[in-house]
Amino acid sequence: MPKDYFKLKGLCLYLQNKLNIIEMSTEKKMHYNQQDLSEFRAIIMAKLEEAKENYGYLKTSYSGENHTNDTSPTFKLMEDAESLSKEDIGQLLDRERKYIENLEAALVRIENKTYGICRITGTLIPKERLKLVPHATLSIEAKNMQNKNK
Repeated sequence: MPKDYFKLKGLCLYLQNKLNIIEMSTEKKMHYNQQDLSEFRAIIMAKLEEAKENYGYLKTSYSGENHTNDTSPTFKLMEDAESLSKEDIGQLLDRERKYIENLEAALVRIENKTYGICRITGTLIPKERLKLVPHATLSIEAKNMQNKNK
């Protein structure tokens, strides 16, 4: 037998396994109903508004402008931001921007009726997870598989 035979056989088995996973995921694919999607949209919109507000305060702090009112509910955020270095604030700005992008992408998935479907397994992500992490695209099982492979 040629020495590449086992490599090819292994590759064929790997591809066959991947194909089986894809076939299983298309069979299990379900969708959330319109009522659930509306509930998720409301959660995401609230988190998006808060994230944009935080982003604005961080950006103001980063640029050195300080026009806050100590009775503001976000005064604590600004107070914390004042004690951070510009580099730390820059990292927080980047993280908040990515969070906003992920929330906006979740809204697009709601419009496309693909929200809540795990992008690896094709199964429905549990409501409890989506309420805690509304921009999630992976089920806990897929996330665990991903972490094992790292």
